[in-house]
Amino acid sequence: MSSDLAARRTAVLGPNVPTFYETPVHLVKGEGVWVWDSDGRKYLDCYNNVPHVGHCHPHVVTAIATQAAKLNTHTRYLHVGIVEYCERLTAKFQTQLDQVIMVCSGSEANDIALRMAQAVTGKTGIIATDNTYHGNTMAVSHLSSRKPPIGGYASNIRHISAPDTLRPVGGTADGQAVAFAQELQTAIDDLESAGHGFSGFICCPTFANEGLPDLPQDFMKPAEQVVKAAGGVLIVDEVQPGFGRGGETWWGHEWLGISPDVVTLGKPMANGHPVAAVVARAEIMAEFRNAFGYFNTFGGNPVSCAAAAATLDVIEQENLVNHAKNVGSVFLHELHSIDHDSIASRRGRGLFLALELETDGAADEALAAHVVEYARNHGLLMGRTGRNRNILKLRPPMPFSNENVAMACDILQAAFKA
Repeated sequence: MSSDLAARRTAVLGPNVPTFYETPVHLVKGEGVWVWDSDGRKYLDCYNNVPHVGHCHPHVVTAIATQAAKLNTHTRYLHVGIVEYCERLTAKFQTQLDQVIMVCSGSEANDIALRMAQAVTGKTGIIATDNTYHGNTMAVSHLSSRKPPIGGYASNIRHISAPDTLRPVGGTADGQAVAFAQELQTAIDDLESAGHGFSGFICCPTFANEGLPDLPQDFMKPAEQVVKAAGGVLIVDEVQPGFGRGGETWWGHEWLGISPDVVTLGKPMANGHPVAAVVARAEIMAEFRNAFGYFNTFGGNPVSCAAAAATLDVIEQENLVNHAKNVGSVFLHELHSIDHDSIASRRGRGLFLALELETDGAADEALAAHVVEYARNHGLLMGRTGRNRNILKLRPPMPFSNENVAMACDILQAAFKA
């Protein structure tokens, strides 16, 4: 049945629409940290951060159904749902990030953030790291180095070296923050010389797609100073680390102690309902609104706001930020007990963890792929990331328990022994 479905999928969706795993998983049901396939097999989900408070959480499901049965329309009518939600959301930020645009995807949010930087500065140059991902619109696709755009990168885009645990920028871990900031300054100078000018720098505060490098809490301070001194806009993409996944704070940038001008949100925001947002300082929002006639038909609709508000309810009521800190600490400790010569680094914060694999000093993509496939075949879903796809990525739903940790680590240990 699954092979027939895969063939039908290719026929109607086209080529190169990837699935995970050598044998794709045909999922039919989810609950909490578990999912089931069409054969009734149960998997522990250690990959999906979109169902942030757990697959099919009843409070979120009820909120969606209740609002859908009452009203769903766009934001050119007044509705209390979007106002109350955005008031609650902005209250979670420690800096003057007090206005919101709601959209449907992180790609849309990051596209708007880039336009905000350009509206504020009157310049067009954008800087990102060289192994990042911020979405798939035409504008943000130029930030990713994995698949260069048709015709090459736009002339107003610059990439700087992503921070790295094993091969730090500048050559040393202690000097990496300063070396990273120096590369950023060089890129700014280059944009100014080229006539584009510098409008903004965008980064994920955990550098998730770069492999979740193990960085000190003050790492971004020099880079922040460079951006602010140049008059640019600091954009932080919280699509992966946001809403408490790091376990100590609601936001990755909050843990780093930096004050972004614009923050983008997405994946976990409404537990699987397609909701994303841009949160910005009022003066930046005003510049954007005056420069662009922006409207999003589905962004901020009543059902989406109900889903997002219900997700906030669960995070707060189940104390999931602190839960992520506690369980994540246990998880990282248990990862250190897994014995294999090719594990070069074990790292993470909260419920976002990574194992970097190298053999004889070289990235071991084949071993990483083996571990992921073994885990899938033994009831654990996980993924891999990083420049060479040799970093195992563990990013489960937030209700993950110590018992779930034990099961995951048992399967991982068996995978490495195999």
